Amino acid sequence: MLALIAGRGRLPRILFDRSGGKDVVVAAMEGCEPDGLEVGLSYRIERLGSFLKELGKLGVTEVCFAGGIDRPQLNPTKIDAATLPLVPRMLKALGQGDDAALRIVLSTFEEKGFRIRAAHELAPDLIPPLGVLGRHKRPKHSSEDIDKAREVAALLGAADIGQACIVRRRQVLALEAMPGTAHMLASVVGLGTGGILFKAPKPSQDRRIDLPAIGPDTLEQAARAGLEGVVLTEGGVMIIDRAATIEAADRLGIFLEVVPS
Repeated sequence: MLALIAGRGRLPRILFDRSGGKDVVVAAMEGCEPDGLEVGLSYRIERLGSFLKELGKLGVTEVCFAGGIDRPQLNPTKIDAATLPLVPRMLKALGQGDDAALRIVLSTFEEKGFRIRAAHELAPDLIPPLGVLGRHKRPKHSSEDIDKAREVAALLGAADIGQACIVRRRQVLALEAMPGTAHMLASVVGLGTGGILFKAPKPSQDRRIDLPAIGPDTLEQAARAGLEGVVLTEGGVMIIDRAATIEAADRLGIFLEVVPS
């Protein structure tokens, strides 16, 4: 049986529908419930140990993390007995960047005997093919922006900060941090036109969890920011609803391209 540890956004629903709902239990952290899915098992970080035991009792052997969640605040007064042994590890995770924290989360689940399944393992078509997607091709001058964005993305990833940046005429306009891609794109609205949104996973990222993703909304936001294109690295970024995303790019006059990683 698979436990879908679901957060916000459309991805959990997509994965649930692909599974047909058979032998899948939907679990969610309180306050971060998924859209359009009935939650079968809720949990709090202070009861993580009990949650892991409950998954085992239900016959869960595999776990897939999908969707966005808020970084939880640990309330010491609500920690139950089953979770006490995990507290030092949890505190360490909460004090680190996303990539390091997620590695600790994955190792905790694996040590309890659960196999981690990546979202794109359950739905391989979430990973787009190499090349131009849609009608619009990249302008020649965008190649320099892509080169610069690669350098920036590598530095961002190595520092465990974010997975995206905005570059225009080789100048960095914005970097993705904790608030996310939508916030970053909104921050450059009104700063002129041209440039690209570049997305890539962190260099040492465990690709079974927190793989960067875009969807139709990302293209709409990029258009409002005056960008010319959205660039993804091969094998490292998911597209939620590829057909609708490509349609948005075509309609908005933005190029959408997957480049070698």
